Amino acid sequence: MNASTSSSSRSIGFHVALTSIGFAVVQLDVTIVNVALPRIGADLGVSVASLQWVVAAYTLSFAVLLLTAGALSDALGARSAYSAGFAVFALASSMCGLAPDAGSLIGARALQGVGAALLVPSSLALLRDACGNDSALRARCVGQWTAAGGVSIAAGPIVGGALLSTFGWQSIFLVNVPLCMAAALLTLRTFDATAQRLKAARIDLAGQALALVALTALVASIIAASAPAANHDLLTAGFLVAALATVAFCRVEATTDAPMLPLEFFRRPGFACAIIFGVVANLTYYGVVFVLTLYLQHGVGYSAFEAGLAYLPLTATFIVSNVVSGAVAARYGRRFPIIAGALIGATGFALLTRLDAFSSYRAMLPAFALIPLGMGLAVPAMTTVVLSSVERHWTGTAAGALNAARQVGGAVGVALFGALAGADRNRIISGLHGAARISIALLIVAALIVWIGMRRVGHASRADGGTVRAAPASDASASSHDAPDAPMGTCQRMHSGSR
Repeated sequence: MNASTSSSSRSIGFHVALTSIGFAVVQLDVTIVNVALPRIGADLGVSVASLQWVVAAYTLSFAVLLLTAGALSDALGARSAYSAGFAVFALASSMCGLAPDAGSLIGARALQGVGAALLVPSSLALLRDACGNDSALRARCVGQWTAAGGVSIAAGPIVGGALLSTFGWQSIFLVNVPLCMAAALLTLRTFDATAQRLKAARIDLAGQALALVALTALVASIIAASAPAANHDLLTAGFLVAALATVAFCRVEATTDAPMLPLEFFRRPGFACAIIFGVVANLTYYGVVFVLTLYLQHGVGYSAFEAGLAYLPLTATFIVSNVVSGAVAARYGRRFPIIAGALIGATGFALLTRLDAFSSYRAMLPAFALIPLGMGLAVPAMTTVVLSSVERHWTGTAAGALNAARQVGGAVGVALFGALAGADRNRIISGLHGAARISIALLIVAALIVWIGMRRVGHASRADGGTVRAAPASDASASSHDAPDAPMGTCQRMHSGSR
């Protein structure tokens, strides 16, 4: 029995490690690129707006395609989607490393987002399958999976700085190629083809197109607004297109037989609140990290490598808070770590408002520790709420919805906060302060939404050690262990009129 348990633990550990590689690679290519932006701008001779697109092209394609990728993962099989994601990511990374100009780089970054979209929902689907019906094990594994992403976020600037100093900015992309190819081969050898096809493959092309139009128009308008001679008529038209496309998207999703985002998800326990929090978490974190990169290198005068080292505290803090999050959720309910994480993160952002061109690293350190501490505590609990609110055959789609929402937040954050900054030192510093204040307000609002909307979810999950059981969903094919995890909360009742 002990030998069998030990073997099972090793197997689960390897599955967690392998599924975490995909998430780590996806997250790494956000922050590793941030530290290289000044060098890319100098080598290619591009503006801050073009650098925003180097970041936004990746996050936009990632966000827009996540929902379709989640559906493909459910329909075609997580193993196939996961290995294909690695292949696409490797190809796109090689194209980024060989890009001769900004346009080619931005296009290759968009293709990287396609690979990333395939990787994230399929990795979570594989992880859920590996954990079976053990919700406590699932919570721990999701915490470890999230920790891998947190570590890669924190390690990105350090690794990027080292590669920049030695090999140039192209190396930050080329390093992905051998890692992705090895991971793709391991995936095909490790995971079997069981349940490769969970439901028929039906792609919501109309919803996909409308999502692309809405998000691209929104981000493009925000980035264009930062231009000194912005055309206000074009900006108004861009925001109007984004709004109309969003309304049309919701209409299509409510009426089509195979929606990329089933609106009934928003009636599930905690789902809507977790999605809202995910948007805010990524908007604030990635938006501020973009401005911080400019601050460290142009505002304070750090080299790329020194800027990477400055982020070092994020690594340990992310690891600790991600791993602790599961235990905190099991003891106090899933709502508590989300709210506590939001307030801790807001405190860290508040400390950024005290920084100026002469700030020492000691003055930066508390903020660099508290921000990832809060985010790392909240995100695993948020992810567990989403995964627990849907049946097994919707796991990939739900994971895609969550991560799509988060990437939308990240893309909007980079565009919004990047618009507050600029090329000169004074504007970068004022932009950092403005971004920090907006982040504080958004996190407090998100915490209040979770506090009110997940009240019944939080009480129920605490009652049985973090796992809530409720009557099965209306899907007659769902088994009892696939049932949602709690009664309908406030956020769900607000959406009860949807489809």
